[in-house]
Amino acid sequence: MNRINDFSLAIATVNGSGSMSANQILSKALFRMNLPVSAKNVFPSNISGLPTWYNIRVNPQGFLGRTVQFDIVVAKNPETAAKDLATVRPGGYFIFDRDMKFSPERSDVTIWPLPFREISEKVTETVKIRKLLTNTIYLGALAHLLKIDRTLLTKVIADQFEDKNTVVELNVKALDAGIEFAAKENWSWPFVTQALQAPSAAPGVAEVATAPQALFINGNSAAALGAVAGGCTFMSWYPITPSTSLAESFQHYCEQTRVDIKDNSKKFAVVQAEDELSAVNMMIGAGWAGARAMTATSGPGLSLMAEAAGLSYFAEIPAVIWCVQRAGPSTGLPTRTMQGDLEFASTLSHGDTEHVVLLPANVAECFEFAQTAFDLAERLQTLVIVLSDLDLGMNFHPCPELKLSASEYNRGKVLSAEDLNKVDDFARYRDVDGDGIGYRTLPGTLHAKAAYFTRGTGHTEKATYSEEGDNYAKGLLRLKKKFELNRKMMPSPVVKSTSGANIGLVYYGSSSQVIAEVQSLLKAQGHNTNTLGIRALPLSDEVGEFLDSQKQVFIIEQNRDAQMRNKLTTRFTNQAGKFSSALSYDGQPIAAEVIAQQILQQLRGQP
Repeated sequence: MNRINDFSLAIATVNGSGSMSANQILSKALFRMNLPVSAKNVFPSNISGLPTWYNIRVNPQGFLGRTVQFDIVVAKNPETAAKDLATVRPGGYFIFDRDMKFSPERSDVTIWPLPFREISEKVTETVKIRKLLTNTIYLGALAHLLKIDRTLLTKVIADQFEDKNTVVELNVKALDAGIEFAAKENWSWPFVTQALQAPSAAPGVAEVATAPQALFINGNSAAALGAVAGGCTFMSWYPITPSTSLAESFQHYCEQTRVDIKDNSKKFAVVQAEDELSAVNMMIGAGWAGARAMTATSGPGLSLMAEAAGLSYFAEIPAVIWCVQRAGPSTGLPTRTMQGDLEFASTLSHGDTEHVVLLPANVAECFEFAQTAFDLAERLQTLVIVLSDLDLGMNFHPCPELKLSASEYNRGKVLSAEDLNKVDDFARYRDVDGDGIGYRTLPGTLHAKAAYFTRGTGHTEKATYSEEGDNYAKGLLRLKKKFELNRKMMPSPVVKSTSGANIGLVYYGSSSQVIAEVQSLLKAQGHNTNTLGIRALPLSDEVGEFLDSQKQVFIIEQNRDAQMRNKLTTRFTNQAGKFSSALSYDGQPIAAEVIAQQILQQLRGQP
């Protein structure tokens, strides 16, 4: 029986070979066919020469997480060819460069040599360009195999190389050469790739869980758009993989939307600082001045920002750090993904600190939480840290239309000059309303009562300097009270229940990509499950209610030390006996098969 719109493929090349453009053209073409598609680039941190893989998955149920085996593998790197052949599923297809010194042998796999050099010589006489066009040649061969419309591909090529007519012409010529070769060799496979006009337009597909999506976008771009929509006017940053593109995108979108057409003046500021220490302090200064301010970084940069994070927390200055996590510790693997910063971020700095941490699960939530973060920072007068990761931030994912919030910006308890006229005694750090949150004024407020000294060291409720222990302890207790009483401000967890199920799956962040598939794999083995997606710290009471209703709970996360499980154990100690972990921490995007296998082993009582 034909499998319709259901396959995974891997393209193995070397970093710096120019394959990215061809790979993106392929994934974008599949997206424009309204297919549920994901694209994951697994690449090294060096500039060129080391192995890189680009994985594409199409699945009618919307299962778009990484697979550990592939239906099709294109091998252009002789160094990894044997390893790449081993990743082909039995019955799959292996396409390799005929000129590499490699003789693939697998009786359960269809093996096709592709003469890249010979074909490229017919496309152009320029040797350097030939090497680049070999990527479009395999694109053409795959287009024939997958039955992707040539007209659609040429349109995507034109969009990819906008305003570069010669480049477009050469790539179309190479595309046609690849198509012609595959057709001449009668390449075919028993799968069907069929464009969808509606979620279930393809015959033979019982259910398509995800409707055609509006955008194919990475999380960093979505976060940058969300920051613009959320009123951010200041970003300080220092380049670091994998967050650099967030800052660059933010500047790009600001230049499109925040430049006065009358005098060409900019209504925003983007500052590339000399290091992360400077970046975080610039951000805090801008937040103190009344701007909605943020910085973008990754784990090593977050480490350097720790002391300033304590200043933001204790002086109660609104600010947002967007951390795109990568593998660690130390500098780790700069181009590999991880969820290893959760515990560190939640208490960043020395002493007694607790931060709001937002955990976007997809690119739509990257857009949403980039707006939510500023409202929370100003309402709570505190630092908010958003934890994305490399897989979510840098890879392309399908996404529904991004919609602006209809609500006004919530700037929290800010006193204007008019408000101060009604106040007998303004004290910056006084708990007037019993919610732990004081009132603040912004610099430049024209009123005699508006001024105060911002204190990062010990202070009284009137912001006067103090090293009295009682004043310090009182301040710490008020800050704790502020977080305890305002947990309901956090984004609510996502709870999905299955009738009769009493096994719970808890996840957060980009692990959401595999949850539906993990459920499906467990159901096939007779285990129905409920799910809880945690979207923020501090943990809400709703999380506790879900845990209380489950017989057994598996906490899925991408780190070695089960960091979310530790947070849950601390907050809900009476539930900890039912907790188990399913972990992924090799730097690869999380895979449903790996997680499901861990859970099944534990359900069977195996270690």
